[in-house]
This record gives sequence, C-alpha cells and structure tokens, in this order.
Amino acid sequence: MRTTADRIRHAVSFELIILLFATPIGHWIVDRPMLDVGAVILASALVAVVWAYVFNLGFDHLLLRHQGHARKSWPQRVVHALSFELGLVVMLAPLIAWFLEVTLIQAVIMDLALSAFYVVYTFGFNLAYDAIFPVPDAPADLR
Repeated sequence: MRTTADRIRHAVSFELIILLFATPIGHWIVDRPMLDVGAVILASALVAVVWAYVFNLGFDHLLLRHQGHARKSWPQRVVHALSFELGLVVMLAPLIAWFLEVTLIQAVIMDLALSAFYVVYTFGFNLAYDAIFPVPDAPADLR
C-alpha cells in the first residue's frame, strides 16, 4: 500500500499537470474568460487534492481487504477513474454554478464535459504513475 508521502506526491503532481491543460480546454469548451475558468479549475484542484487522498486511500483499503494487495487490474482502473470523477462532479457542480453564475444543470453539463477529459487523463496518469512508482507489496501482517 502507498505511504502518505507517496499519496501527497501523487495528488499534487496530478493537479499541477492538469492545471496546465484544463484551463485552456475549459475556456474553449465553456466560452468563459480564462481567468474565471482558471479560478474554478484552481478551486476544483484544491477540492480534488483532498478528494484524491481520501478516495485513493479508501480504494486501496478495499483492494487490500478483498484481494490482499493494492495493485489494480485494468477493469479496476476503469472503475477507479470513473468513480473518482463521479464523486468530483457531485462536489464541484455547486461550486461551478455559484462562481460562473450558471444554473446547477449548466454547471453539471460543464463539469461533465471537463470530466470526460479528466477520466482519460486520470486513467493515463495513474497508469504512468504506477509504472514510475510501483505499488509496494503489503507487509505480511496486513494481508
């Protein structure tokens, strides 16, 4: 299972990379000023960093409990990415609606549009991260 330091490195690197890409893509998709989109993306990143830590810790504990290790299969990676993003949509749509002064439905649509990109990014990022920083085997007392 991953250490706290590793989880922090994972969350921070994930968000820094996505900030570079999501702001111009969000600006293009929702046709809002770059500064407004950037502010929403930054606030979303802060929420996502906390959510990533909590979600990934819980997901790894479930894997460890059910299969004795925290390494993900391809289907588990898909479930991981989709369920992570669904949780973010639920948390972030009200923030987007408030900040961009749009309806909740419009905010959900905006969030889902960006989430499509995020799902692909999440899957690829986690695949690369796990290749660069492999999940260590669980100690015998945790199996």
